[in-house]
Amino acid sequence: MKNLNNPMEILKLLDKSNCGKCNESTCLAFAAAVSRGWREISECPVIEEDVIKQFGDGPGVRKPSDSDIEEVLSQLKDRLGAIDLATAAKRLNAPFKNGELTLKICGKNFSVDSKGNFSSNIHIHSWLTSPVLNYILEGGGSEPSGKWVPFRELKGGKDWARFFEHRCEKPMKKIADSYPDFFADMLHVFAGKQVERQFDSDISLVLHPLPKLPILICYWKPEDGLESDFHLFFDVTADDNLNIDSIYLLTTGLLIMFEKIALTHN
Repeated sequence: MKNLNNPMEILKLLDKSNCGKCNESTCLAFAAAVSRGWREISECPVIEEDVIKQFGDGPGVRKPSDSDIEEVLSQLKDRLGAIDLATAAKRLNAPFKNGELTLKICGKNFSVDSKGNFSSNIHIHSWLTSPVLNYILEGGGSEPSGKWVPFRELKGGKDWARFFEHRCEKPMKKIADSYPDFFADMLHVFAGKQVERQFDSDISLVLHPLPKLPILICYWKPEDGLESDFHLFFDVTADDNLNIDSIYLLTTGLLIMFEKIALTHN
């Protein structure tokens, strides 16, 4: 599959009609989304078949390589080494012992030292590393207020909202629709908590992927010919504890884990 490296190269492959059928405002906006890995070029409803064959069924763009990811993590670890980890633990109200700060992530203990080395009794997924480091470095330590808002209402969320819906909420809805044990496993595997129904949803479940960053999952069952619905909500303090990029990455990582669990059980 040939790779494309910028939005303008992708735009040349589109019909430039700005039809809006892809749910983007313009063809250029769609091309930009594809270039960032948030959309696939095959999602253009009027794209020619020979273009899809030439550039593959997935996004024909450069995706972050292992070296890119390692470079970002290296920068975060350098920043971590320059701060007082004990002070950061106090700010986050997190335990600090033997030079390690410990966070409770989806009910599991994750510890990190001043060099950015992680330790846990379960597998540490790569999608966690960057958000956790950013949480330690920049988290304001704000206690959740109990007021839930959609992703787009967080600081910077409007710019990411369409991608968040496409890359996080819609795939999660698909899993919930087709995987009958989805919510039971969220309770068991991810230490989720069933809460009182929110926004008139049929199921309301709260996860804590980071101690002060709860996520509310709401699911509306199909009824009277209407499709089911699925939305994620965040505490209004979320953007004080984690930047929007990391919240997006963290939620995408949860999706990856949900997909793996569903695939294993099905």
